[in-house]
Amino acid sequence: MDDNHTLFRVDTGDDGLVSRSPVSNSSSETDEPSEPNKLQRPKLPSRKSSGTIIVPRDDPNIEMIEEEYGPEDARTMSPRRTSEEVDRLGENARQALMEQAKELQESLLQIVERVESVKSEHEKLEGGNRFLQSYIGELMQTSKLTASSKNKGKGKSK
Repeated sequence: MDDNHTLFRVDTGDDGLVSRSPVSNSSSETDEPSEPNKLQRPKLPSRKSSGTIIVPRDDPNIEMIEEEYGPEDARTMSPRRTSEEVDRLGENARQALMEQAKELQESLLQIVERVESVKSEHEKLEGGNRFLQSYIGELMQTSKLTASSKNKGKGKSK
């Protein structure tokens, strides 16, 4: 270890005092008990109790002073709103909600129109499918009749 640096062990005792003792690597020094250097907390000066801080409002020893503050004074800048501000904010919120409701109604109408157009297209395609199925069925019947008449005709010629 470096000779210029000394390691210390810091312990807090049961009495709340902090003690510091040097730590070494040699076994001969650790076998002997070392006297720790005790650091003590500084003493607080004694003072009188301030007693209760809460005083009733109607206490005769209290003098209430009404002060007037200017409009730029920080004490007058309350986060509370006046009734005009509340009314204005409420009206703005109502208008925003009405605009949002109109937009939602318009988008709903567009969706309904799209559903109706898809439905009519589906009905057209379904009608086309039925037509094709009947056409294919008739072709199959015709081909069976033609095939059976050809087979009969071949059988007679033999």
